Order: sequence, then C-alpha cells, then structure tokens
Amino acid sequence: MSIPRSLIPLRPCARLPAHVHDLETITLPHPMEEFTSIIDVRTPSEYAEDHLPGAINLPVLSDAQRVEVGTLYKQDQFAARALGARYISANISDHLAVISEQWPRQQQPLLYCWRGGLRSRSFALILRSIGWRARLIEGGYKSYRRHVLEDLKAQAARPELEFHVLAGLTGTGKTRLLHHLREQGADVLDLEGLANHRGSLLGARGPQPSQKYFESQLHTELTAFDGNSPVFVEAESNRIGNVSIPPPLWQKLASARVTEIQLPLPERAQLLQEDYPQFIERPAELSSLLDELRRLRGHEQVDRWQEQIARQDWPAFLASILRDHYDLAYRRAGSEKSNYQKPSSTLPLDDAGPDSFARAARELITINQRPPS
Repeated sequence: MSIPRSLIPLRPCARLPAHVHDLETITLPHPMEEFTSIIDVRTPSEYAEDHLPGAINLPVLSDAQRVEVGTLYKQDQFAARALGARYISANISDHLAVISEQWPRQQQPLLYCWRGGLRSRSFALILRSIGWRARLIEGGYKSYRRHVLEDLKAQAARPELEFHVLAGLTGTGKTRLLHHLREQGADVLDLEGLANHRGSLLGARGPQPSQKYFESQLHTELTAFDGNSPVFVEAESNRIGNVSIPPPLWQKLASARVTEIQLPLPERAQLLQEDYPQFIERPAELSSLLDELRRLRGHEQVDRWQEQIARQDWPAFLASILRDHYDLAYRRAGSEKSNYQKPSSTLPLDDAGPDSFARAARELITINQRPPS
C-alpha cells in the first residue's frame, strides 16, 4: 500500500545564513576604499550618461529590455514584474559565469541601480547567498547624483582651496604647461582633459562626456585636493564644447590669482601644428570647419585661409588663424567680459620646447610655495 504524498514529511530546506537576507546599505558620503569593486547594474545607456568613478557596468537589464518591461508595466504590472524577473535572472546568470571565475572569496562589491530597488537588490541577494559581502547604496544612483551636486558647492567653497589660473592667447601652451606642472608634483585641474575638448572651433577630440559625468569627474578631482598648495588651472570659457563649468566652480575661479603665459607668434603656430596634426592629415575636414567662420571673419579672409590650406602653406595659415581669428576672439583676463581677474604676473617663454615649459613649471611652483605653518 502506497502512502499518499500528502502524508510524506518534507525534508526541511537548508537554512541560509541571516546575512544573506539582511542586505546591507551604505549612505553617501562613504569611503570607497573598503570595497573591492563598484558595480553599476543599470542599462548601458544609463551607465554611459554617468556613473560612480571606477564603477564597472554589469547590467541586469539591457536598454531594450528595460523599455519593454516599462511599456508592459503600464498595461499589466504583474506580467511586467514576471518578465523583468526572467530577464534579470538570465542576465545575472551570464554575469556570474564570468565573475565566479575572477572574483576571490573575499570580494566585497558595492552595487547600485537607479534608486536602490529591484535591480541592485536582486543581484546583491544572489552574491551574498554565494558568500560575497555585497552591499548597496541607499537610494541608488539618485542619491549619488544628489550628493555630487551638493558637495560640488561645498568643495568649491572651501577657503583653503585656492586656484592659480594660467591665462594667455591660444597656442601659448597652457595645457602643456599644466602637464609639466603635474609631472613636477603640483596640483592640477585639467578642465579640457576632463571635457575631452580644447574649447575652440577646432578643439573637438572625440566624444565628450555628458554634463553629469563631467560633473562627477570634477567632484572626484576637487575632493582629492588637500588645499595645502594652489591648484593650477587653465583659463577657460564657462562652456567647453558641449559641457559647462558648474556655477560654484566658475564663481571660485573668478577670484583666483592669474598669470599670463606669453609665447612669440611663430612658436605658437608651430605648437598649434603639433597639437592638431589631424587637420594637416585631413585638410578637407579643416576646410569644412573654417566655412563656419564666414559670417564672423568674412568671405575674403576665409577664402584666403582656404587657399593657404590648398597650397599646404601651413606656417602662413597657422599664423593667420591665430592672429586674425583666435587673438581677436580672445577675452583677456581682467577685461569687462572676462570671468577672470587681471593678471598679477606674466610668464614669457622663449620657445615651445619642453625645456622652456619645464623651467616655467618650476618657476610657478616656486613662487606659489606657502610658508610652513
């Protein structure tokens, strides 16, 4: 006689450790050094727009899947949650196939999604059940973004944080000087580097970061400065390509000390040729960009530039584009329309060679040394 299945005692499930269900969260600001990795589980497009510094993207929903689940949610919430759970489970499984072979047992990842909800909690729960101490950011990315905006104001307002602005005409090597200053141990804020743009018509380097990610990078840079020495920065417009300097920092720069860098015109033309080799290699691209200046500089001037490009008379063209365009558009520090104070000193360079910039960097560091407290 068989025993009905309803009367067969079920074997109790193995009990999972309490910490698996008790998901830990952190609030910002929080030291990131204790985490072995930072995991952004949002979609690739969300990650591309902005993310925590150093975070890697392990999306639990693709962009298309997120749209599909969101659209379904407006019609049937239960069905949308079921579909989302299927996608999330499959994507987490794919990620586990990789990280289970790479992560040591002591891995302590920090995870976040948009608001610290289903996406990050689902992934964290599985990681903790395996044995990794996964933790979450309370409030997710939204709390991080709020922290960046608030703390940017606080960082820029720090009285001990002083800036030393390097001004000067286009082609005087201000960016090169910043690099030499950094190599010699000075604190440097390279705004053009963060923006991936040189701040002029010909200044595009490639895809620029979003405004949000630009601000995230700025926040990281500012918090790293201890305030024991001035921070050197190049005089920029408040807009660098498609991104803008946040108002708190822009206001701080308005009161900074300014040094004007000077370099003879032929040396500036040579430096421009070295910094923009792509236009000499692809003159048609340069010609197309210059046509945008016809309304500003007139047809006669632009036609003259086009003729110089056609003849590949680069010394004449570069000297003219500097003298007859960039110098005319330059807002001198201390002028009515400039954000910056009048230069308190000038720093003439004889040439654009590396030795000249190295000497200039040493001089700037020496005159900015603070007496020991």
